[in-house]
Amino acid sequence: MRRFARTLVTAALAAAVVAGTAGWASADAQTAVTGPLPGTAAWQADTVSGRPLPDPARATPAEVARFFAGLDATRARDLVRAHPLVVGNLDGAPLPLRYEANRLAVRATGEPRFASLAAPDRQILAFDPRGRGTVAEVFGDLERSAHVSVIVPGSDNDATTYDRPRAAYTGPAGMARSLRSATGETAAVIAWTGYTTPVGLGGRGLDTARGRLAEAGAVRLARFTEGLAAVGAPDPVLFCHSYGSVVCGLAARHTDVTDIVAFGSPGMRADSVAGLRTEARVWAARGPSDWISDVPNVEFAGLGHGADPTSAAFGARRIDAADVAGHTGYFTPGTRSLKAFAAIATGAGR
Repeated sequence: MRRFARTLVTAALAAAVVAGTAGWASADAQTAVTGPLPGTAAWQADTVSGRPLPDPARATPAEVARFFAGLDATRARDLVRAHPLVVGNLDGAPLPLRYEANRLAVRATGEPRFASLAAPDRQILAFDPRGRGTVAEVFGDLERSAHVSVIVPGSDNDATTYDRPRAAYTGPAGMARSLRSATGETAAVIAWTGYTTPVGLGGRGLDTARGRLAEAGAVRLARFTEGLAAVGAPDPVLFCHSYGSVVCGLAARHTDVTDIVAFGSPGMRADSVAGLRTEARVWAARGPSDWISDVPNVEFAGLGHGADPTSAAFGARRIDAADVAGHTGYFTPGTRSLKAFAAIATGAGR
């Protein structure tokens, strides 16, 4: 009865929010960046020794990997110089080529907001300048590491904000650096801000309560992890924060990963671990002062993301987060959560 009453209250609140925000919700709604990258038409019109280039939308990462394996170094670099934005985002292409291509692609935009991504010491694995911009950055040696983790962030992250100096351990890049350090730099970690995230937390706009952006993000995440496998990287661990855990929940059945860690999660669009339809181990953490605990764990009229992953009924393995402060403190050095994350990232927590 209590659960039923809570559902009714949540439904009423959802209806009130929709009615009361009709004047501004559409203005704040984000448009998911999808479709072919700029430069795709020129890429498809090009050939190598009369052979067509792999279709970025239809070729599998494994097919892309085989294509590049058949090229000599000169021809491969010619493609990087001629089509940097396509090669830089082509899952299955060799990692060094993607790093080089994305450096060229960032410079080619001429936009100061992206300039820092072109620094020679950065390993940018994906870059899309459309809209607010999306980016994936590697910390560590992805080609040789025996362990790989992917940070999937939540709201208010894009190519210009994901590595904010003031977010040392709370932004995606900061989380990645902190996790890599906690593993003794034995794991490669990718900060994957590879989808259009919602803007605004608990305030303006309804994207954070909807699954629309997560659905588009899940397609991208599944493709991204398939690309890692195509270049010989080990199956990764997904660390999914806040709205990013919605993305991971929807992508779970389409990814080959060893573990999925949801923290600060509003729900994963599943009633239980079984509902995720994954063979990965599923973990969940929530700090005592994380405001996400105030978000009702229901789905109604397209709003909400379902069951609480930290509940006993959901069935995830619990991670001790008793000393985590707020919604973004899970990677703060010295916390129990970071210690547990590092163990999972290196296989010691299995």
